[in-house]
Amino acid sequence: MSSFKKIDFSSQEAQQQLIAIGLLIAVVLLMMLLIVFPLINKAIDLNEAKDNLVFKLQQYERILAKTDLVTANMENITKEQDSQGYFNLQATDALASADMQEFIKKAIIEAGGQLSSTQALPVSNKDDFKRITVSVRMTGNSQVLRTVLYKIETSEPLIIINQIDIRPMRGTRNRITRQIESSNELNVNFQAVSFMRNSN
Repeated sequence: MSSFKKIDFSSQEAQQQLIAIGLLIAVVLLMMLLIVFPLINKAIDLNEAKDNLVFKLQQYERILAKTDLVTANMENITKEQDSQGYFNLQATDALASADMQEFIKKAIIEAGGQLSSTQALPVSNKDDFKRITVSVRMTGNSQVLRTVLYKIETSEPLIIINQIDIRPMRGTRNRITRQIESSNELNVNFQAVSFMRNSN
């Protein structure tokens, strides 16, 4: 004979017990939906956020580890450029401009030309460099001009010729024949451009 009692689900007490058990299960499920599941989701989100932060931190650490190497390379590049004589190393742009004007004046006179004028133009800044520009007016024949341009463009620091304008000089009238004789002389206007590092 079985030791289990037969439960009569038709009785009112048994129905109430079933309702109570059902309510308890519903409350537990509701608490899980309202508290446990959001906590689990939040924990998953926090874990993902932590993984992302760890990944970014590792990236930054790798970048920082290369900073010294990059800085050293930049310094080496700067020293190499300076040693090649590309940039004007004067302390100020005014000194750089005066130095360039003196160099051009000397080049013109040594080539047998005549310097009409030089004028320093406003300094322009681009990125980490200053552009030093001098406007030059000179006269001389084609051989003089060739010599002057060669001296300027092979100079140290580097000087670039820009916006050159070459015009023949008007000839002179012969006193005997009263004819205008052509002249080999040229009127030349150009801009000379040099560069220096921006100290800012």
